[in-house]
Amino acid sequence: MANYFMQEMPDIRKKGETILYPRIKITGICETAELVERGIKGSTFGKGEVMGALSLISDEMVRVMSEGRSVRIDGIGLFTPTLILKNGKEREDIDGKSPRRNASSLKVGDIKFRADKFLTILTSQNCELERLPEIRRCKVSKYSAEERLSILHEYLDKHPFITISEYSRISGLSKWYAGRELKVFTDNSEYGILYIGKGSHKVYIKKRG
Repeated sequence: MANYFMQEMPDIRKKGETILYPRIKITGICETAELVERGIKGSTFGKGEVMGALSLISDEMVRVMSEGRSVRIDGIGLFTPTLILKNGKEREDIDGKSPRRNASSLKVGDIKFRADKFLTILTSQNCELERLPEIRRCKVSKYSAEERLSILHEYLDKHPFITISEYSRISGLSKWYAGRELKVFTDNSEYGILYIGKGSHKVYIKKRG
């Protein structure tokens, strides 16, 4: 049994309506040892064998991704390395006026994971949900929606693009709400905001002309 609650979404369109989204309540983390213990019940595999196999796969994933490749594990998902600038390094401007970033300025900052659709389907089929009475209110920004849009345009006048994390920082919204608000902006052409890229590589730009 899993519990869920309703999460408030900011009234970005100013329609006077409170929009609620369901969110599952995560109550903890199943660590590797517990996952293995649960998995080997009723099987012929020993705990040491499974732990060893997991270690072997992890080591090989590191080697493959360090070669610039993604790793797909059937029934689990796709793992893709992403780059970030090292601390103290400035972002390279699109107009070429800033220093060019070479390999020594970069590092792998994260491994993005996209779940296999079959994993999602099976999880959904096995998930029994029960609603909690609580409704979680959104993090309140000190800026209004109109002010946040203005701040966003001002930022994009000076920068070629913005990420969800950066918009969260300048708007005062949580990262989750920042992503939702950017989606609202891009869904309506009157806001003048577009997005490029997909998944973890999606960034937001200002419509020109």
